[in-house]
Amino acid sequence: MRGPHNIWRLIRTGATLERTGAMAVVLEAFRAPASIRVAARLLGWPFKWLGLRGDPALPPATRALTALGPAYIKFGQILSTRPDIVGEELSQQLKYLQDQLPPFPRDVAKRMIEAELEVPVDQVFSEFSEPVAAASIAQVHRARLADTGEEVAVKVLRPGIERAFRKDIDAFYLIARTIEIVAPQTRRLRPMDVIAHFEGVVMGELDLRLESSAAAEFAANTEKDEGFRVPRPVWFLSGKTVMTLGWAEGIGMNDNAAIDAAGLDRRVLGARVLSLFLNHALRDGFFHADMHQGNLKVGRDGAIIAYDFGIMGRIDEYTRRVYAEILMGFIRKDYRRVAEVHFEAGYVPADRDIDEFARALRAVGEPIFGMDASRISMARLLAYLFEVTERFGMQTRTELILLQRTMVVVEGVARSLDPHINIWQVARPVVESYIAKNVGPAALIRDLLTTARVLGRFGPKLPRMVEAALIAQADPPKPLAPPRRRSRWYLIPLGAAVFAAGVGLGTLF
Repeated sequence: MRGPHNIWRLIRTGATLERTGAMAVVLEAFRAPASIRVAARLLGWPFKWLGLRGDPALPPATRALTALGPAYIKFGQILSTRPDIVGEELSQQLKYLQDQLPPFPRDVAKRMIEAELEVPVDQVFSEFSEPVAAASIAQVHRARLADTGEEVAVKVLRPGIERAFRKDIDAFYLIARTIEIVAPQTRRLRPMDVIAHFEGVVMGELDLRLESSAAAEFAANTEKDEGFRVPRPVWFLSGKTVMTLGWAEGIGMNDNAAIDAAGLDRRVLGARVLSLFLNHALRDGFFHADMHQGNLKVGRDGAIIAYDFGIMGRIDEYTRRVYAEILMGFIRKDYRRVAEVHFEAGYVPADRDIDEFARALRAVGEPIFGMDASRISMARLLAYLFEVTERFGMQTRTELILLQRTMVVVEGVARSLDPHINIWQVARPVVESYIAKNVGPAALIRDLLTTARVLGRFGPKLPRMVEAALIAQADPPKPLAPPRRRSRWYLIPLGAAVFAAGVGLGTLF
């Protein structure tokens, strides 16, 4: 439930970051300005005693995020893939969040399975292991089907996970609303819409029937992709809180030492991860949107195996073309065309100067080309890119959040395998292939034929629809009475505490 009671949740967030020592670690990792550091520490310190203690055996940031709950863990998983932003040490610490969280007892999992499937576990599984992996939302057991002997992975949601997530998300809404009111210039970033998008993604992840469906669709789309495998769901043993998939045997993508010991070329794997993601996004418009190392394995034959399909991204054909043209413009260093695409798609307000925008984009792109990837500071690059979006009044595009986030994560995975990878060289053949098929005369003819088919389907209704539109124009509706302005008195109490928590979260996320 949203409301002022969530102020307590925010106080505890800032206090937990301070008590566990995570506040200082995070501020240092993000190279926060001195003013932010002083404000965060001064405003967080008085509430330190209210913070959650967490597991003292864990490093500070990991300790704080695991104590705060599943939504915070999700953000930590994203940061774990970006050593170039948060530093190698913190990145390694956060990898714990990918699949090594404390599990819940096997007996609890078995009871949940029996309640969901309405059949005894021992009747359908001849073997059922202790948890082999545990993440923020669910844990996985290795099992064997009683009737066929096939090995499978059984994923079970954590008990009470939906309620825990809702608490975190409600607190995030309060942060977003407070930021919009206190700092009106941030409204272009649409923080409320971003949290709403995050809520929709997470709530979908909490229904394993949807994940089973996503796994089946993703497997069908990618079955011909060389060097890539997707386990298929076992439908009659899957439900809302339980999902059964074929077992995927392989080396964890986060274990570079084991990959090297198996004689696999990490440079090839890094390039493959990146090109596969681009292929899925551009070719299919349906991609794995949670591709951190904890959700990827490497088979002994070198094939990449993906699993955990709770967060999937989908983009329409028009957005794919825009995305491809932007990438191709950067690859060719045609910053004027990149700028034009942004204006054509409405990503930049029409009253801004296109030449100035192109010049700003050049400042973003040029440092990347001709430089060893290990020498590029993605943190500084992203900071400058944020300045560009602010200067040109670009609003957050919620339909692109998953795509942009996944691109950052996948690039991080590729760099962890090959620190010297040139992402533009890897992306070029994929993007050029897509553009050759989907941008140009052939694509125009295909679009016209599709439009004709759509109009043909609605042919009998078109006259009536046109008539209704003309009538509506001739008789416009009466203006609605302005809505009553809600009081925001609840934002006044404990404003300093809310600011402290917001500073902690802002630097972390």
